[in-house]
Amino acid sequence: MVEEVSPKSPIVKNCILAFLSGGAICTLGQAFRHWYLSMAMTEEECGLMVSVTLIGISAVLTALGIYGRLGKHCGAGTEVPITGFANSVVSPAIEFKKEGLVLGMAAKMFLIAGPVIVYGTLTSVIVGLIYFLLGR
Repeated sequence: MVEEVSPKSPIVKNCILAFLSGGAICTLGQAFRHWYLSMAMTEEECGLMVSVTLIGISAVLTALGIYGRLGKHCGAGTEVPITGFANSVVSPAIEFKKEGLVLGMAAKMFLIAGPVIVYGTLTSVIVGLIYFLLGR
């Protein structure tokens, strides 16, 4: 019954948009990488600067309300890990800003991203222990 009344999802269109938007974000990151390398940065410095730049751009676009609109049209492609994570931290902070800096913005900032941080950290510790115990 639910399937009869639910709107049909354009799966092929959504996949193409996700591929193109995710590819565009990654291409932008690659362009920044080449730019930073042309400034005589090391590979490590370059990687750091690309990450910081992409996080900054996605945070600003989220604050301006642009990233959410891009997400509606482009779908999952905008959830490339680094930019999607920045969006998931900034959007609740902006949403709850009116409740105050401490109890609103600061308390709600990791509402969405918090579980990702907790379980990501826990998983990395478990994998590290397994790696250590196997002696590799």
